[in-house]
Amino acid sequence: MTQPIEIFTDGACKGNPGPGGWGALLRLGGNEKSLYGGELNTTNNRMELLAAIRGLEALKRPAEVILTTDSQYVMKGICEWMANWKKRGWKTASKQPVKNVDLWQQLDELVSQHQVEWRWVRGHTGHRENEIADELANLGVQHVLNERKG
Repeated sequence: MTQPIEIFTDGACKGNPGPGGWGALLRLGGNEKSLYGGELNTTNNRMELLAAIRGLEALKRPAEVILTTDSQYVMKGICEWMANWKKRGWKTASKQPVKNVDLWQQLDELVSQHQVEWRWVRGHTGHRENEIADELANLGVQHVLNERKG
């Protein structure tokens, strides 16, 4: 059996909305790869989703994945809410359009290509990989702010 790829993700936003960043740490065996990026005008939830999307996009072929996030929004969305959103044509229980539907649909498509086990970890509690993902997300914020100054 092949070893699963581990992905640890985080999002950050300075103001909500405001400049935001996402970070993803990918690990297979002893090898780690860091990814980060950001957007000038975004929300924390969008950055949390984008971190998971970019982490999964980085995979070259279908894989067994353990994806760890500190976002309750991402966890509940993917594990509890999404099936019903899809049944209702991407509407909430109150018949409202799902927020961030563009990203949820991208994530849904990517997840369908892999075997993903979702895990939640409390943020900012010293979990090494979550702390690294947080640092990467903050690098993403700095990157977009520096580009703006350019």
